[in-house]
Amino acid sequence: MIYRGHIVDVVRREIFDGEVTVTDGRISSVRPCSLQDDGEKPLPYLMPGFIDSHVHIESSMMMPVEFARVAAEHGTIGVIADPHEIANVLGVEGVDVMIHSASQAQFNFLFGAPSCVPALGGDVETSGTTIGSQEIAALMQREDIGFLGEMMNFTGVLQGDGEVMAKIAAARAAGKPVDGHAPGLTPEERRCYAQAGVSTDHECTTLDEGRDCIRAGMKVIIREGSAAKDYSFLHPLIDEYPDQVMLCTDDCHADDLVRGHIISIVKRALIDGHDFWNVLQAACSNPQRHYGVNWGLLQEGDPATFIIVNNTGPFLTVQNTIIRGVEAYSYNLSFGSISVRRQPIADLSSYPNRFCATPITVDDIRLDIHRGDTKHIIRATDRSLYTGHDVVEVTGDPMKDAHYPWHEVQKVVVYNRYTPKARPVVGLVRGFNIRQGAIASSVAHDSHNIVAIGSSDEFIVHAVNRVIEMQGGQVVITDEEIIEMALPIAGLISPLDGHEVAYRCRLLCDMAAKTGCTMKAPFITMAFLCLPVIPELKITDRCLWDSRNMAVVYFR
Repeated sequence: MIYRGHIVDVVRREIFDGEVTVTDGRISSVRPCSLQDDGEKPLPYLMPGFIDSHVHIESSMMMPVEFARVAAEHGTIGVIADPHEIANVLGVEGVDVMIHSASQAQFNFLFGAPSCVPALGGDVETSGTTIGSQEIAALMQREDIGFLGEMMNFTGVLQGDGEVMAKIAAARAAGKPVDGHAPGLTPEERRCYAQAGVSTDHECTTLDEGRDCIRAGMKVIIREGSAAKDYSFLHPLIDEYPDQVMLCTDDCHADDLVRGHIISIVKRALIDGHDFWNVLQAACSNPQRHYGVNWGLLQEGDPATFIIVNNTGPFLTVQNTIIRGVEAYSYNLSFGSISVRRQPIADLSSYPNRFCATPITVDDIRLDIHRGDTKHIIRATDRSLYTGHDVVEVTGDPMKDAHYPWHEVQKVVVYNRYTPKARPVVGLVRGFNIRQGAIASSVAHDSHNIVAIGSSDEFIVHAVNRVIEMQGGQVVITDEEIIEMALPIAGLISPLDGHEVAYRCRLLCDMAAKTGCTMKAPFITMAFLCLPVIPELKITDRCLWDSRNMAVVYFR
């Protein structure tokens, strides 16, 4: 097969007219030659495809094979995937579920071994399982595991915790990179974190943090996901340190994925005037070099993996995605053409899962509040992983008090899904503004217990019990109707077609708006209320947790 057009050579940083010959899935020759437009159809551009350098595929609520089909539509040819979401539920079995699904797609996946299952554990939260240093050592010996997933226990790294350091040592002994996760460290702490063997960080939220990270010896992965959006703060690094920057989405929900992927960050960087070659280096070549993979850079002998686009400006459009010589996506088709060997959708109980929760009642989530009490309130911000910590002296019921209107402070409930008849933990949250209804989900980072927020105890109980009945899913309830999506695969993933998942995600968000919720991404924001390694105040199935000081505020 011969492809002709303007060839974008990211290695030599030049564009020339020529033809690429593909033989048995590899590029057998790249030959410069004179080409002319036919007048009606301009010559296309052939360029390397984009790579998401850090993503949790589970956050799309799609299986890897469906994620690949949708991502290829946007010129993505591969992802560096940390399956720690499903691993928190199913352990190594969950990692294997993801790898098996990925094998069904014409796409490039590099899976990592989840380093923090659970994120903190102990008395802080309940997860479905634990992956210790011995399991990590075994995973590091596998050819289908390419790196150690993000080391969220940065406190353990800085304190030299034996179990944490054993996991890092296992990765380094296998010659595999260690991904990082270290928000809010001082420059000296970040230097120690890097010296322990951590090679990347995607949690930088300021330009100074990004520069410190690079000076410490780590690469910065600029994140522009569905929840956390850091590009606007970090993008100067693209031209300042073109060899040390990559791009990622981290957590990309289905309704965002269908609208764009890494290409959206590429376009934005080009609009902002960044050097074209530096942008491509961050999006295409740096990830391959850092993670030691050869997925193709349009060089002779490379895998025949590249994309065909209409131009190289900020408004480029993907016309075709070629992966190992096979057309994975064509602009001429209504949907992506990745070959998917779909299995019939089985009974919900037949999917791999771990769901033992039993229904709750209104009595289970009562919260006694008296005048003069001091209450800790989680302050949530739309599309942010970070939360504030408000300490309020109660002059009445904060959900009815004049100082906090009833729709501004609401109950948030987290309920252990792994232990029958556990007791829910009840807290208070600001920012969702649900006036009439409730939302609930079994996607609650990272242990994925059930989380719900609502305007009344009755609504919350109804929503939680519906999630239990489905054995995992997302629900919005109002006076008039209920919208839901079952997630029977580990309580995180739907077996449906990727575009169908995206459509249902959009319906859920639209329905949440009908409850009065002002969050643009309510389920994402709610899910991150439960992640105890991100500042500042979080809630788990066991406690209210001060992530800034790594201390319990309230045990149930």
